[in-house]
This record gives sequence, structure tokens and C-alpha cells, in this order.
Amino acid sequence: MPRHFLRDDDLSPAEQKEVLELTVAFREDRHVRTPLAGPQSVAVIFDKPTLRTQVSFTTGIAEMGGYPLVLDGNLAQIGTRESVADVARVIGRQVSAIVWRTYGQDRIEEMAERSGVPVVNALTDDFHPCQILADLATTALHRGGVDALAGQTFAYVGDGSNNMAHSYLLGGATAGLHVRIGTPAAYPPAPEILARAEEIAASTGGSVSVTDDPVAAVSGADVVATDTWVSMGQESEASEREKPFVPFQVDAALLAGARPDAIVLHCLPAYRGKEISAEVLEGPQSVVWDEAEHRLHAQKALLAWLLAQPDEDVAAPEGRR
Repeated sequence: MPRHFLRDDDLSPAEQKEVLELTVAFREDRHVRTPLAGPQSVAVIFDKPTLRTQVSFTTGIAEMGGYPLVLDGNLAQIGTRESVADVARVIGRQVSAIVWRTYGQDRIEEMAERSGVPVVNALTDDFHPCQILADLATTALHRGGVDALAGQTFAYVGDGSNNMAHSYLLGGATAGLHVRIGTPAAYPPAPEILARAEEIAASTGGSVSVTDDPVAAVSGADVVATDTWVSMGQESEASEREKPFVPFQVDAALLAGARPDAIVLHCLPAYRGKEISAEVLEGPQSVVWDEAEHRLHAQKALLAWLLAQPDEDVAAPEGRR
């Protein structure tokens, strides 16, 4: 079995650190490793709208000497025209890795089970783990390096039930962060994800907490992150979803409660005047453009790391399921 990256806790703390250190190396030298020279192909499949994911993965694969084979998931009708298992066995015999931006987590889990090559979660309804690697790299860049991540306070303010909140919990706990989720009471993280994050944090010295008080969430935080209040597929619920989140907008008043040198993250696209004010997004504490760039370096590091792992019978990390 190859190694996959389907959710944030598929990397142990030590492995996550390796990937982050390699991210820094790729940022300093974009051609520091070329494991796809040949070129070898990587299938990059999109079932959902994309900008940063497509740009960063296709550019990164090319810069590592490979060929990004971009597939329109809607045209392929994976799971409809053909089963996920059949598609996995067809693609996996012809490429070195598979990157998939899709809907249900079960879909990418099945792809990984059948593909025979590393599979990377480029976003599902439950997790966005590549984004969190980029966010951790951005935090490291602005707050003392990879070794300084552990012990930082990371506040996420917004929809606690979405994929970003889930990945911040798991990925942040793995890095030893003190992760706070500030969200309306009606939108908490999935209980099993919170429990898993608590388990990881107990071993890394981090912590996780959930509050419906946005001021408490950001108080003294080193990092403040947010995301859209209406995720893909929820557009029809926009009017009813937005009202409870209004007090959770990251504006200058809320940000004032964080550390004076706190940085602000947003995975983009951003809706100015909703989850974040234009003043904050364009302000001196915002590092969102660095964050977007770091998708490139983090994903190159991840692919290079996965491709370097020997194929073996790899059990899921303890407590993973």
C-alpha cells in the first residue's frame, strides 16, 4: 500500500514537520527536488470549482519535472458513469499519483483503497488538509519558523462545522498548536473530529477548544483565520446561514483582541464585508497572499514526501478511525 494524504492526521507530528521543512526548502529553491522527472504524470481531478488548487498543483507538478494530467470530474462522471473503484484501477496503472478535489470523503477513501498509487485530498466536504499545510507554513514563516509552531495560539472564527474547521483542529493539534474554534452554537465541529483532535493534542502539548464567543476565541491569539460562511454546495442556504455569523466577522474591532503582531489568514475566495472586512483583508496583518503562494510549496513538498515513502502495509495512524 502506498502512503496517502486523505485527512490531516494521516501525517504523524514528526512527518508533518518533515513536510513543512521541505515546504520551506521548496520556497527557497522551487526546483530543490524533481521526483517526477521523466516526466511522470500526476492525475489532478476536479469535481468542484477551483482556482488556487488547480494553479498550485499543476504548476508544482510541472516544476518537479512531471506532467499534470488535469481531468474534469464532471465530464468523467466518477461514481455515476463508472464506479470510483473502476476509475481508480484505470488511472492508477497510468500515473504516479492522484490528486482529487471532490465531495464526500468516502469517495477519496475508495479511490485510495483501489488506486495503487498515492492519493491526495485536494478538498472534500469534510477536510481541506493541503490548505492547512500551507497555513502552517505561512504561520512558520511569519512567527519564528517550523520549530516555533508548537505552543502558538491559533484562532479560527467562522463555520465550525466545515472542512476548514475540521482540518484546523486535526492539523493544528498535530503541530502542537492551541486551536480555538469560534463559531455559533448551531455550527459546531463534528464530535468525532473534535475528539480525535483532543487525542492528538494530548500527545503534542497542544490543545483544542470550541466557543460561541468570537471575542474569547481571538483573545491573545497569534493567528486569526476565517473562511466563507457559505461553503460550496450551500449557496441556496446563504440568506439563512449568514445572519448567525455576523458577530463573527473578522474586522478591526475583533482583531484588536488578538496579539498586536497577530497574522490573519483566509483560504480564499474572500467575501469582503461578510466573514472579513476589506480593512483587515488588505491590512498590514493580513498574510493571505503569502498563504495562497504557499499552497504551491506545501503541495510540492507533500507530493515529494509521499513519493519517497516505500510501498508497504501501512496501518492508519493510531486512533485515525
